[in-house]
Amino acid sequence: AEMGWTIYKPGLVKSAIARGETVVLGYLSSWWGTCARQKSVLKKLRASYPKYEKSITFVLIDWDTFGSHTVTKSRNISRRSTIVLIKGGKEVNRLVAQTSEQKIKALLDTGLK
Repeated sequence: AEMGWTIYKPGLVKSAIARGETVVLGYLSSWWGTCARQKSVLKKLRASYPKYEKSITFVLIDWDTFGSHTVTKSRNISRRSTIVLIKGGKEVNRLVAQTSEQKIKALLDTGLK
């Protein structure tokens, strides 16, 4: 399993949202360089700022398995390396193929309580 990520299973995102959780969805492939870079930036930020762990549930959605599933199609995710932040049941931020620590931190900051 991926450290610190909840591995996506069908229904998991819906139930997290129903519980009122703020969720980061990482539509990532294990073998893709950009995805690996995004994961390492997220890992570093989460280690440096414990507030992210307290406020946000991180869900890893394997692109190779779920790229054509409802969890992807319903949010119009067109490619891997997409990170989506959902708060209050709504998408509030999205980054595509973005590996900048500053931009990823700004996305996480929109999810803080």
